[in-house]
Amino acid sequence: MTESETGIKMYGTTWCGDCRRARTFFSDNKIDYEWHDIDQDKAAAEYVMSVNKGCKSVPTILFPDGTLLVEPSGFQLKEKFGIK
Repeated sequence: MTESETGIKMYGTTWCGDCRRARTFFSDNKIDYEWHDIDQDKAAAEYVMSVNKGCKSVPTILFPDGTLLVEPSGFQLKEKFGIK
């Protein structure tokens, strides 16, 4: 599946350990997503702050159904995708 088919958007930074872990999870499980670096994209940073009470909490992952995971653990990511 391509990112346009999944519709998953991940907002983060290149220096964030939680972002690297989430990106590795997505890569390891062959889950496509659209990456938005909030350090490089002002609109992306504003979106993250709008959904996180003014905080730049990353990763913020937006799913096609409108749900969000913010700074998810590995367990939360596995649970979201039904991976054991």
